Amino acid sequence: MFETLSHLALQQYWWVIVSLLAGLLVFLLFVQGGQTLIYILGKTETEQKLIVNSLGRKWEFTFTTLVTFGGAFFASFPLFYSTSFGGAYWVWIAILFCFIVQAVSYEFRSKPSNFLGRKTYDVFLFINGLLGTLLLGTAVSTFFTGSMFSVNKLNITTLSNPVISAWETPWHGLEAALNIQNLALGLAIFFLARVLGILYIINNIGDKNIFARARKNLWYNAIPFLVFFLFWLIRLLFLDGYAYDPATKNVFMEEHKYLNNFLQMPLNTVIFLIGVLGVLWGTGKSLFSEWTKGIWCAGGGTVLTVFALFLLAGFNHTAFYPSSFDLQSSLTIENSSSSKYTLTVMSYVSLLVPFVIAYIFWAWRSINRKRIDAAELEQEHHAY
Repeated sequence: MFETLSHLALQQYWWVIVSLLAGLLVFLLFVQGGQTLIYILGKTETEQKLIVNSLGRKWEFTFTTLVTFGGAFFASFPLFYSTSFGGAYWVWIAILFCFIVQAVSYEFRSKPSNFLGRKTYDVFLFINGLLGTLLLGTAVSTFFTGSMFSVNKLNITTLSNPVISAWETPWHGLEAALNIQNLALGLAIFFLARVLGILYIINNIGDKNIFARARKNLWYNAIPFLVFFLFWLIRLLFLDGYAYDPATKNVFMEEHKYLNNFLQMPLNTVIFLIGVLGVLWGTGKSLFSEWTKGIWCAGGGTVLTVFALFLLAGFNHTAFYPSSFDLQSSLTIENSSSSKYTLTVMSYVSLLVPFVIAYIFWAWRSINRKRIDAAELEQEHHAY
């Protein structure tokens, strides 16, 4: 089946899979968002424990999706992986550190021999929720604004130093946070994660005090999310983008490239608009009523929105990882992918993805059979 596809078709297929995983990852960042609200929504130790245990039952889904996203990117587009992870390593090390302290915190927060105390691990959870989302959003925004790197594939023949990618600033990725466009998306992802975290807590915890505080704080996070996201999106539409000629593969600057992509890929634009409307509807209805299922509408909308933005960055002859240092070093789905054979073999493995998603759905429903409350927490043998 996959053998009959062209190399380009396989590259596009895998970019679609990577884009879908990115959408699922951003949705699951509601765990990180909720972690920054433990002491805002929970005023007593019992309330805080309810929030931590509600989120703790899902943190592994986020961690697993992050690893799967990174693995899929590495296998399908290895040149991106070596360029970004090998060059902008301070950013990725910081992100990795944030997720390591999250895992440690959930495992040791309530251990009898916890000499650091629960509040120390709660601080770690806050750090994971703040920096993890902010840095991920900032890194993804460089898919549109560009990064300072160069690529020379001929270096592979240099025996003394066969490194084909080089980062051209000493900050190794941290400079991305100094770009207002990148920072805007990072802040938008941070507040979106908090919005989704609140919607999840409203849906999952049966406590009237937490519910009341959650609805109130939904306003405080939904508004800045809209401000930062609209700021990022409107500026994106007016930015010159990185395009490439499909015949010569030469990269060049195209005026209003991403606006052109929206206009020239109408199906993707429809997906994007449906996603945005889903986020707005799930959030808005939860703001103006006592609706408890906003997480599903807003979460599904998040997946579609991020999915469409990744397609916007990689399709229609667009460099998905542009170099602002050297245009011709920019990475596209054509010049950074694995071989046709590798992508073909991987494509058969990808047929297992629906079964994995089905398992996650089953596990999620099993965990969330009813809303968690204080009575259930007292009977829980494994509490975070």
